[in-house]
Parts: sequence; C-alpha cells; structure tokens
Amino acid sequence: MQAILEHANVTVANPAATAHWLEQVFGWHIRWQGDAISGGRSIHIGGADSYLALYAPKTDATTTDADSYQTIGALNHLAVVVADLDQVEARVRNAGFTPHMHADYEPGRRFYFNDDNGIEFEVVSYDS
Repeated sequence: MQAILEHANVTVANPAATAHWLEQVFGWHIRWQGDAISGGRSIHIGGADSYLALYAPKTDATTTDADSYQTIGALNHLAVVVADLDQVEARVRNAGFTPHMHADYEPGRRFYFNDDNGIEFEVVSYDS
C-alpha cells in the first residue's frame, strides 16, 4: 500500500478567517473544529480524504522573517491541485491575494500566492 498524506497542521493568526478564504478559493469544507493542544483552537478544513489543520495558540503566535528555503524544518509552500487554474486564480485575487511566479511546465501550469499568515500556496493544474 502506498502511503497517503492525510493532513498538514499549520499555525495561523485566526483559524476562522483562514478557513473562510480556503472555503471561498478552493471549495473546501470544515470537517471539525474545537479546542486543541495547550489551550489553543483548531479548524480542520479540506475534502473527504485530506485537510489542513489550522491551529492558533491560546496566546499570540510569533512570526519570523527567516527565509523558509534557508531554514531547516521550515514550511516552504503547500500545493493544491485544481481543475481550472484560471478560475481559481480569479478567486485568489477576489480573496485579496496576489498571484505570482506563473509557470507553464510539463505536464501542467501553476502559480503561487502568499496568504495573510505568510504561508505560500502553489496552485497547479495538470493537463489531461
């Protein structure tokens, strides 16, 4: 059996706000929400087989300006596969984010954007 990535857990400033734009952009739904480790709060949002766990600690989380690509153990980006790249790019813009690094490559197309937590997302569509 091949292993399948079920979820990634990221710390965000406001899980509800992040879940809202993820619903709008990717059409995901909230699978679970509630109290989490160390008095924090989590929202699990995604589809039937995988999700993002959006975690906020009880106290304000800290941020870093370090380049993730130069920091061992850092998150570089999350990639989401979509059927209609242009439609999702319009949703990303409507959510207030700025797409960048557009590229066509074998076998598809992609772009990136950073959300208001500083998390970089890659959006990719593969040619059929």
